[in-house]
Amino acid sequence: MTGRVGDLVDVTTLAVALISVGGTLGGTLGGAVLGRRANREQNERADRQRAEERQDRVQEARRDLCASLNTTARAYRVAARDAVRAAERGETVDPAALEAAKEAWAEQYSQAQMALAKDVLEVASTLNRALGVGYSVVKQLPSGPGPSEAYDAAKAWFSDPLSDGVYLLRVTLRHDLGVEVDPDFERTRVRMLAALEHAWRDREHRLAAGQPPGPA
Repeated sequence: MTGRVGDLVDVTTLAVALISVGGTLGGTLGGAVLGRRANREQNERADRQRAEERQDRVQEARRDLCASLNTTARAYRVAARDAVRAAERGETVDPAALEAAKEAWAEQYSQAQMALAKDVLEVASTLNRALGVGYSVVKQLPSGPGPSEAYDAAKAWFSDPLSDGVYLLRVTLRHDLGVEVDPDFERTRVRMLAALEHAWRDREHRLAAGQPPGPA
């Protein structure tokens, strides 16, 4: 009888020991699993945060590029227009301002070619050609003051087609950034873009033929 009790005590002790060891191992393994899960979730949160920060930096860079592109386009047109007005008045035209505006635009346009969406780049590219024609218009102005068809045509070019082109670029950039939303803008963009392209091609043809850049 005593032997049986002893055997029973040994079995019970062994069972308790096994349960204790199993509980310890289970707790250790469970803690390891929970620890790995917590680390994984922490890493995922960190990855999401880094991705959001990268996206914010990209968006900020796009906004800066769009702002600079718009600013330099306006400055280029204004510098060329002012050169026309000064020449018409018989004033000495300092080419430095126009050249600086031309170079500033060229730099921003070069960067835009690598970053802008296709439809926005299409507008910027057409405006670039129109601004280039405007630069040629200024360079081919008469050397002296006085009434001239060339001055009138040049002023009209910078006040109408180029002014519309700079406006189109600004509104297109605003739509691309989501600052401005107009469901009908795409039709307006296509129409104005076609008009600007027709205008610069006509001026380019007239300049090549040695004719005043008259109405399109």
